[in-house]
Amino acid sequence: MDGETHSLEAIINNNLSGRDLDEFNRIYYGRKNHLEVPIKESSIAAAKDNNFDIAAYAFPAKKESTRPPRIVKVGIIQHSIGVSTDRPINEQRNAILAKVKKIIDVAGQEGVNILCFQELWNMPFAFCTREKQPWCEFAESAENGPTTRFLRELAVKYSMVIISSILERDENHGDILWNTAVVISDTGNVIGKHRKNHIPRVGDFNESNYYMEGNTGHPVFATRYGKIGVNICFGRHHVLNWMMFGQNGAEIVFNPSATIAAEAGSEYMWNVEARNAAITNCYFTAAINRVGYEEFPNEFTSADGKPAHKDLGLFYGSSYFCGPDGVRCPGLSRTKDGLLIAVMDLNMNRQIRDRRCYYMTQRLDMYAESLKKVLDLEFKPQVVHETEK
Repeated sequence: MDGETHSLEAIINNNLSGRDLDEFNRIYYGRKNHLEVPIKESSIAAAKDNNFDIAAYAFPAKKESTRPPRIVKVGIIQHSIGVSTDRPINEQRNAILAKVKKIIDVAGQEGVNILCFQELWNMPFAFCTREKQPWCEFAESAENGPTTRFLRELAVKYSMVIISSILERDENHGDILWNTAVVISDTGNVIGKHRKNHIPRVGDFNESNYYMEGNTGHPVFATRYGKIGVNICFGRHHVLNWMMFGQNGAEIVFNPSATIAAEAGSEYMWNVEARNAAITNCYFTAAINRVGYEEFPNEFTSADGKPAHKDLGLFYGSSYFCGPDGVRCPGLSRTKDGLLIAVMDLNMNRQIRDRRCYYMTQRLDMYAESLKKVLDLEFKPQVVHETEK
């Protein structure tokens, strides 16, 4: 994309070297060496042929005498849409499925065990328009819709757990819509689903015109490869949302997102939130964002007095992983499709909990009592003034 910065990493590597680069990596990422994992030549060739980036990094744990390593290979995919948004709905969806399948195939040949996409990956992020048609036509059954059927075959083919964020139509409850993450087992069965807990009402993110807050709590899905949670997009701004997935035993929490670099965007927060969650909850996190500009047929306004426009701004990608120790890997590009792979030893979660004692010292009883008071209609904030005796 002309005029756009490729990535933070490109700026760093173009301007730092030697000891300065080592020190930046140590202070910012948490380690001097990113522990890059070799990628097959065939995967590199496929990525080049299909114009997406690919990278892989290791997150090892210390060797234990009573537990064997619990190695899992996790992949996340960021991508742009496939065709313009004025094309028929099925053509738009099929174009995305076709381009992303090429990336899934590479993930499969790299031996990825768990794969997650960005938020609502199989459609443009059209909720800025406030138009119900044609965008509601992207909605589908979580269990039997075309996207789930497409992924079930690939899950079996590659023995891969797949997390797919879609616009769900609940046919059993009045055809209402939900923003839903579907978790597909490596057996091809749908393990379950989670609906987005926190819905934004800011800028052009007019999602509450389409769906409301989810009703599934904070489920953790016990897969063959580990226990996983899905904190969908705006939920990353809510620390209790992250916390509850940890309380329910998540070892990896994915944050499939759609967020922009514009004035009302979140880019300066992006590198902080999923990383903070990994630290405070002692689990691995994966932050996934879509890529590119998405222009819609009709103009819309942002209720800010500025002229009408046809796009939200740049979806800046920059997907990354973070370990429970707070060490993160370099992110993917701001402007290009990509596959990022992490080779994790899940034993690190307990090792960090033992070292830092965050769970032992978190005082849930105290906060539960305080929150109970806050919810009381007669609540009075605990504020002490100088003049009080």
